[in-house]
Order: sequence, then C-alpha cells, then structure tokens
Amino acid sequence: MGVKDLEDLKKLSMLRSQIDGISVEKIMSTDFPTIDSESTIANALSVMKDSKYQDLPVVDNGAYVGVVTYSSILRKKSVSLDAKVKNLIRSIQTATMELEITKIAEMFITNNCRQIPILNGKKIIGVVKRNKIIDIVRDIKALKEIKVWEIMTNPVEAVKAHDLMDEALDLMIREDIRTLPVIDETDRVIGVVGMKEIIENNWKKDNKTIGDLEKSSRSQITVESIATTSAKTIEWDADVAEAVAIMVENGFSTLPVIESSGLVGVITEYDVLELISACRERDMLFVQISGLEDNEKDYTDAIYKDIENMVSKVSKIYKPESLNIHVSRYNEVGGNPKYSITARLYINGTGVMMKEVGYDLTKTMSDLMKKLEASVVDMKESKVSFRNRRKN
Repeated sequence: MGVKDLEDLKKLSMLRSQIDGISVEKIMSTDFPTIDSESTIANALSVMKDSKYQDLPVVDNGAYVGVVTYSSILRKKSVSLDAKVKNLIRSIQTATMELEITKIAEMFITNNCRQIPILNGKKIIGVVKRNKIIDIVRDIKALKEIKVWEIMTNPVEAVKAHDLMDEALDLMIREDIRTLPVIDETDRVIGVVGMKEIIENNWKKDNKTIGDLEKSSRSQITVESIATTSAKTIEWDADVAEAVAIMVENGFSTLPVIESSGLVGVITEYDVLELISACRERDMLFVQISGLEDNEKDYTDAIYKDIENMVSKVSKIYKPESLNIHVSRYNEVGGNPKYSITARLYINGTGVMMKEVGYDLTKTMSDLMKKLEASVVDMKESKVSFRNRRKN
C-alpha cells in the first residue's frame, strides 16, 4: 500500500477503525515531571535538563493550567532567569481517556507540541508522547508498508560540522524545528544536533537572562563538538515501519533520509503523525489558525481569501487534507509588531512547512500562501523524480 491508497474511502474507514480501536490508556504515560506557575525559568530549565522533557505541564494546587516549553523560553531573550514561568504558560489542547487516537494525532500537529496532556476534570492524569502515537504504525500493515519518500520532509534544513552552536540555535528558533542533521562538505550525514544537546551544553546556573545563553562562550563552540555522531539514517525507499522502529527505539524525533549516502530529506515524528491524522473522517479541508489576537481578527476575511486561492490552485495537483497556521509576533515594545507566521499543509500524505516574516499581517500571510503553492509544485517534481528512480 502507498499514500495514494488513503484516498480509497473503504480502506480509509478500515484504517481509522484499527487506529481508533487502540485505547488512550494503552499509550499514556503516568510518570512525568510537572512544575507550578510560581517556579522560576531557571528551575524549569533545570527540570528539562534532568528529565529530558522539553515541554513541562504546569500544575497549581493539583489543577492543570498549561505547559511551558523550551522553545518559548528561548524566545524571551531579555527575561531574567529568576522570572516566574507563569508569564510563559502556553495553552494547548488537552485530551480525555475517551478521545480517538486519530484526533490526538491531529492535536499534535495543530499545537506543535511533544506531548498531549490527558485530563480527568482539571487534574492531569497522564501524557501521550509523540513517539507512543507513531509506534502504532508498526502494528498496522496498511501504514507500515508506505515508503519513506512518500511522506518525508523535503527539502530539509541542515548545518555543517564547523557551524557554530548559536547559529544552529538561531536556525531552530527561526524555522521552529528542534533537530537538525549535521552534514559534511559532500552532504553526507555525520550526526544530528537537537534541543537536547543545546540544553546540555548551553545552560548554566549562573546565567542571568536567556540572552546570556547565546552570549556565553560555550555557544561559540562548533556543532560537531556537541552533535550526536552515532546518528542513524534511513534509505529513501525503505518502509515507514523501519523508520518508526529506529525513531522509537532510539528516542529520535527526526531521522535523516539518504540516497547514495547523500542527504535528501528527513522523516520526522510530525510526518508520521500527519499520516495517522489523515485517517480521520473529514468532509472538507481542516484549517486551524492560532495566535491571532482579538484586534487582529478583523483580518480573517482577507486571510481566508488568500487560503482559498492557494487551496484552489494546489488542489489541481494534490488534494489537501489540513492546514495549520500559527501567528507569532516580535519587537512589540516601542514599535509595530513583526509577524512570524508558520504554516504546515498536509497534502498527498506529506507535510509541507513554510514560514514568512513581515510587519504587515495580511501581506505576510499572502506571501506565505504563495510560498506554499510554489512548494507544492516543487514537491510534485521531487516525488516524480523519486518515483522514476524507484522504477529504474
């Protein structure tokens, strides 16, 4: 079976039944760290480092109130590490024990998070981690035989071995990604560097602000000195189940994809989650826009018009399944905000992610939709190229 078979409604219904027949209790973790809203940022970073959790549930007096994430902390460069995390709490969707697995997979994509809290009333009773969801693929024949090249992310961001750690960190923050392949001059994968390595090598208790982390002498060390050099790779024409097995058994969120030893893409937990989410029953394109403030919602008509134009054009190439857009803003003090808009379009079994930055919200969104459209065209050409190689 390939991704195209997901268009068969009968097969899709059977797949959905298999996936949603798995209980949340079976894949839920009950042993996880939490902090309270009065904890300091420094304490949150310490817990993240010790527990290896980059998203921490915030619990006050036994009640769940949200999460604080490592990436959101990194964006607050001028904030003191003695500040309370209550100002950085992020609200994400939560689930119950009765919710369908395909819906939880969709939540991961919508919220761009590492785990979904499971609540009973206001109490958090567990978390579902991304790797527990994707591991489902190995038990479902129709999914595990899909090829890596059909769902991988391509093109891919990467860093060179001699790039500085702070350059890798800037790229992660700018592109909202947490793991980067490390390549040599011939594009051969020699390792990976992720937030785990950044936390372990860039955090000190004597730093005063987040900005100090980037100014520290340790941030000037090269990527190769902190990268995981035992990183594994996967061939572009391997089964998805093989890729999932490597990711789950080694705790990888991203796996470099190679052809003849050269980097051609990555397969991520999000790529697999989108595959699972695509099995949800939908009558129309699922669109999610997050991050808009109340005074910006007057622009939604213009935004949806740009989305409609983009969808009408790409639909001639592939059928889009879902579109998730997140709006962030920077430089809000003393001037107009600068918008950073990230969009992830799930189409033809593949996630296409783009980002655009600008001071005009509607223009930035319009430019982003044009980039998405162009990327879908490039993706089609890339898929045709890989398909032709498979035949030869």
